[in-house]
Amino acid sequence: MKSNLAARSVVLVALTCAACRGGRATDGSGAVVSPARSGAPAGRDIVPSELQRDVYAFAADSFRGRETGTPDARRAAAFLADRLMSLGLEPAGDSMYVQRVPLSKQRLTPNTRFVVTDGRSSRALRLGDDISPLLSLGPGAPEPKRFASGDVVFAGYGLQSKTLGRDDLSKVDLVGKVVVIIHGAPPNVDAKAKEQLEGQPELGARLGRLMPFHPAAIVLLMNEGTRAFYQQIVTELQRVVVPRDQYETTSDEERPLPMILLGVAKAGSPLLPSGWPRDERPQALARRFTAQVETARDPFTAYNVVAVVRGTEPKLNKTYVAFGAHYDHIGVQPPVDGDSIANGADDDGSGSMAMLAVARRLVASPPRRSALLVWHVGEEKGLLGSAYFTQHPTVPIDSVVAQLNADMIGRNAPEQLYIVGPSAAPNGQSRMLGKIVDSVNAALPRPFVIDRELDAPDHPEQIYQRSDHYNYARQGVPIVFFTTGLHADYHRVSDDASKIDYEKLARVANLIFETGKAVGNRSSRPR
Repeated sequence: MKSNLAARSVVLVALTCAACRGGRATDGSGAVVSPARSGAPAGRDIVPSELQRDVYAFAADSFRGRETGTPDARRAAAFLADRLMSLGLEPAGDSMYVQRVPLSKQRLTPNTRFVVTDGRSSRALRLGDDISPLLSLGPGAPEPKRFASGDVVFAGYGLQSKTLGRDDLSKVDLVGKVVVIIHGAPPNVDAKAKEQLEGQPELGARLGRLMPFHPAAIVLLMNEGTRAFYQQIVTELQRVVVPRDQYETTSDEERPLPMILLGVAKAGSPLLPSGWPRDERPQALARRFTAQVETARDPFTAYNVVAVVRGTEPKLNKTYVAFGAHYDHIGVQPPVDGDSIANGADDDGSGSMAMLAVARRLVASPPRRSALLVWHVGEEKGLLGSAYFTQHPTVPIDSVVAQLNADMIGRNAPEQLYIVGPSAAPNGQSRMLGKIVDSVNAALPRPFVIDRELDAPDHPEQIYQRSDHYNYARQGVPIVFFTTGLHADYHRVSDDASKIDYEKLARVANLIFETGKAVGNRSSRPR
C-alpha cells in the first residue's frame, strides 16, 4: 500500500521467455517453486499451506524488496508470469503476460544544495541526514519550487489551537520567509493530543496552515515522536519514480507552491533556536537559508502482469470481473538490527500470492463472465501501474464490470476485515458491489466481521486513495478494496513472511474468489 534506463528489449525477452518455460517456476534466486496446481487440487478451497509456500518464496530476501525500477521488480514480474503460464491462464498483456509501463527515475543531481548563513559563516546541510526535499505532493498536485532563499523564522509547532492555548503563527512574520516548524507534539500535552499531533494527517494540516502566508519555503523537522516516520520515508523521497511522459517544467514560475523540505530536529541545528529544545518560542533567527534542488530523469520500462480466465457464457465472456494486487514494495532500506531488505510480505506479498491462488480456483471453476487478473507495478511510487493500465487497458475499460483489489490482507485480528469502496467511491457506484460482498460473506462457514471505519473519502488515513482500486474507480468502475489494515511493520524491514496469519489470508482469498464468482455469474452489472 502506498504511504518513482532499463534495456527494454532485453528485459522484455527475459520476461516472455520466463512466461513460456512452463512447469518450472523460480523464486528469483533460481530455486524451483512447484506450480500451484501440484500443491492444491483443482476445485479445492484456497488453503493456508499453499499461501505460506508462495509468500515465503515471493517475500524472500532474494527479491530484495521488489522495488519498482530495479532488476528485483523485473524478476518478481517474471515469477508471476511463470506461475500464470503453469496454471494455463490466457496472456493478456501487450506482450504475452506483461504490459510495458514507461516510467522514469527522478534523481537529485550533485548541484542540489542547502546552505544556512548567519552573516559570518555558512553551513551546508546534508541531504538525507539533515534534510530532504519533497519533490511532489502526488499525481495531479502542483509542484513545489526548486529554488528558495529567505530569512529563517522558527514558528514553533505551527499550531493554532485554542484548546492547547497556542497560536504559533501570529507571533512572527512569515511572508516570504523560510518557515521552520517542528512536526510533533509539544511537551506536556495529553496522550490523545500527542497521538493526533504526531500523526501523518497532521503533517498535511500543518502545511495547509502555512500556505496562506506565502512563505519562500517550509521546513518540517521531526522530533522524537515523528523521527521514525522520517527515517521510514527518507529513502523513498530520494528514489522518486514518475510517468515517462509527465511534463516537467524548468521554471519555478510554473511551480505555485513554496519549497517543502522534511528533516530531523537536532540540538545545534542552524534551523532551530540556539536554546532548543528548551527554547521553543516562535522567533526570527537572524539567519538566511538558500536552497537549490536540481533533478534529472532516467527512463526505464516497468511491467504490469496481466492474464485472463475466459468465462463460460459467450454472451458475457467479453466482459470482465477484474482482480488486482500490487507486486512491488520499497526495496532496500537503511539497516535496522542488521536487516536492510523490506520484504513486503503483507504489503503486498499477501495480496499478490492470494491472487495466484484465486487464479487457480478460477481455472478450475470459471464464472460466466471472464476474469481479468492484474498484478500492478509502481503502486508504492504513486499507483503508477494501475494508472497506466486504466489509461491504456489491454481490454476495453468499459468491459470491466467490477474490480476487487487486495492489499495487505494477512495480518491483525483473525475475524476483522476492512472493506473500502461501497461508501467512499463517488456517486454510489460501488454500493451494489458492497452488498454482494456482504451477501457472500454472510454465506461463508465462518464470516468475517466487516469493519467499515475506513470506507470514507475523507477518512484521515485516506485509505480509499492509497491503493490501486482508486484508479479503476476514477474510470467509473465499481470497486471493493479488501484489507486487514495497517500495523507496526508497515513499510518497515520487519514486514516478514513469518508474521502472516495464513489461515486468515486463505479465508480472505476465498472471500475474494467467491465475491468475484458471484459478480461473474450475474447477468447484470453491479450498478
